[in-house]
Amino acid sequence: MDIKRLILNKLAKKGEIKTADIVKRTGFSRAYVNRFMQELRNKGTIILIGKANAARYIKSGEKSRALAMKNIKRIHRIMYNKNLSEDIVLDGIKKDTGTFMEIPENISGILNYAFLEILNNAIEHSGSGKIEVLMQRDDEGIDFNINDKGVGIFNNIMRKKRLQNETEAIQDLLKGKQTTDPESHSGEGIFFTSKAADIFIIKSSFKKIIFDNIIEDIFIKDIKRTKGTKVFFRVNMLSKKKIENIFKQYTDESFEFSKTYVTVKLYKLGSEYISRSQARRILTGLDKFKTIVFDFNNVKTAGQAFADEVFRVWKRRYPGIEIIAKNANENVDFMIKRALANKE
Repeated sequence: MDIKRLILNKLAKKGEIKTADIVKRTGFSRAYVNRFMQELRNKGTIILIGKANAARYIKSGEKSRALAMKNIKRIHRIMYNKNLSEDIVLDGIKKDTGTFMEIPENISGILNYAFLEILNNAIEHSGSGKIEVLMQRDDEGIDFNINDKGVGIFNNIMRKKRLQNETEAIQDLLKGKQTTDPESHSGEGIFFTSKAADIFIIKSSFKKIIFDNIIEDIFIKDIKRTKGTKVFFRVNMLSKKKIENIFKQYTDESFEFSKTYVTVKLYKLGSEYISRSQARRILTGLDKFKTIVFDFNNVKTAGQAFADEVFRVWKRRYPGIEIIAKNANENVDFMIKRALANKE
C-alpha cells in the first residue's frame, strides 16, 4: 500500500486530515503512519497545524494554511514556569491559531495588552510551577483564562502589605496602580486591564472579584477555596474601546508627532520607568512611525523590564522601526545596553 499517495489523495478530497484518519483506513500503527507524515513534511509537501488533539495536516501553501488556521479558534496550554516569556507565548498563539485573524485593530490591541499583563503577573508573582492558558474565540468575542497554583493574588497582597484579610487586599487592588513589588512593577497592569475588558474576573482563595464593564459595576463574592489565582478576561468583538484611549483617560502623555517621527518626552510623564506595563502603555500606537525617539532627560532610572520591553521585545516585533534613546544618564544607558546585548 502506498501510504504517501493515500495521504495526498485524502488531503485532496478533504482539505485536511489527522493521523488517526490514516490509521483507521489502513490499520497500521500511529507511529508507522507518522513516519510517512514526517517524510512529506520534510519535503515541504504538507504542513502540521495545531497541537495534541487539534493537530492535523494540510497541503503546504499560504492560502491553505490561512484557511485551516481560520478554523482553529481555541487553544489550551499548560506550561512550566521556567524561563517562560509572555510575548513568546502570545506569538505562538497567533502563529498556531486563527484567534487573531481578521479581528478589528482595537480588539487586537486590547487583547495584546491584557494577555501580556496577566500572564506576566502569573510568571513573576505567583510562584507557581505551572501556568495554564486557555484562549478561545466565538462569534461574539474573544476570551482567555490564565490560571496558576501559586500563592494567590489576595494572599500575596495581604502578606506584602501586611493587611488583615482578603477584603482589605481587594480594597488595595481596587485603588489602581498598587503593587507588591515596587522595584520591578508599577502596579498599573491589572488596573488598565480591568478597564479594557467587557468582563474581567479574578478568583483566589475564598473571594471572587468581577469587573462588569457592560453594566459598569464591580462585584465581590464568596467562593469555595481556589488555590492560586484564576483570571478570566473577555472582550466583545463589537467593542469600540481602544487601549490607547484608556491610557489617555488616566495618564498625562507627552508626545510630539510627525508623519514618520515621534518624540516621547518621558520626564513629562512624571514617573520612574521600571515595568513592562509602562513600556507597553507608552509604545501602544507607535508602530505607525518609522522612528521613535525616547527622551530620557531628567529621568533618573529605568528598570530592566522597561528597557527589555522597549529595546528587545518590541524592537524584535517591529524590526523596521528605528528606536533612538537620547539624554540617557549612566544608569539608564546601562539598562538599555543590557537589553540590546540580550537581543543580540
